This record gives sequence, C-alpha cells and structure tokens, in this order.
Amino acid sequence: MGLFTKDIKTMDDLFVHQLQDIYYAEQQLVKALPKMAEKATDKQLKQGFLTHLDETKTHVQRLEQVFQMHGAEVKAVDCPAIDGIIKEANQTAGEVADKSVLDAALINAAQAAEHYEIVRYGSLIAWAKQLGRNDCAALLQKTLDEEKATDKKLNALAESKINLRAAS
Repeated sequence: MGLFTKDIKTMDDLFVHQLQDIYYAEQQLVKALPKMAEKATDKQLKQGFLTHLDETKTHVQRLEQVFQMHGAEVKAVDCPAIDGIIKEANQTAGEVADKSVLDAALINAAQAAEHYEIVRYGSLIAWAKQLGRNDCAALLQKTLDEEKATDKKLNALAESKINLRAAS
C-alpha cells in the first residue's frame, strides 16, 4: 500500500497505515541500533544506543498494543524513509576513517531517525485524538516523549564533546 493509494480513504485508514509504517520503522531500528553501538567509539554514545535499543523494543510492544486497542491487524508496511536513513548511515559510517568523526556521523544518523519518529508519532497522536481514541493517543505520547528525550540526549552529547573531538 502506497501513501496516497486508493486503499487510504478515511482518516482511520491513514491512521492505521501510519501505525504500520512506524511499526516497520521501529523494527528496523531494533536491528540497526546494535550495529550503531558496535561502531561507536565513545562509551557514552555506545551506552546511549544500547539504552535506546531497549526503549525501541518497548516502542514496538506499545505499537502492538495500539493496533489491538484500535482493532487493527498488527502488521508492518515498508517504510522507504527509515530504510533510506539507515542505508545512508551505513554508507557514511563505511566511509569515515577517523573514529571521532565516525561518532559524530553516528549521532547525526541517529538524530535523523529520531526526527522521523517524532514527526510520525506527533501525527499519530493528533489523529488518534481526532478519531476519539485518547487511549491510543496516551500510549503513543509515552513513546513520543521518549523519542524527544533521546534526541535531546544525542544533541547534548554531540555539542558537549563528540563534535568538538571530531573537529580537532
């Protein structure tokens, strides 16, 4: 199902489609985060990726709950956006020889994924409320709060030492 296909006719259809999209994205990040942690040389960054991996596994479980609460089939649809973000991160990481610069590149890739998730969860929350599903919105809000917190931590880590180290 493509984004603007005949299969999406109602706000409910759009809500379920975007749930399926972010469900796929979160599953892909569960696979990508251990690899990012393995490549990271800064101990705090490495630990941050592993901590967020645990959170991401919880995000997958919450999405499964939202599907069930909404009476929709738990299903993923391909998300070219997250696939592109992960592919670009892998390509960039493969091209960086300086480990300090690699850490900066990894943070950038992680923040690209976080920003994508923040946009998706924000829309899903608004749509859930519009559909009268405050129960779904509340669960999605927990995940959005965690995604924003992760982005903030990554930004602080980048600005406090990773980018400085990479630039020197």
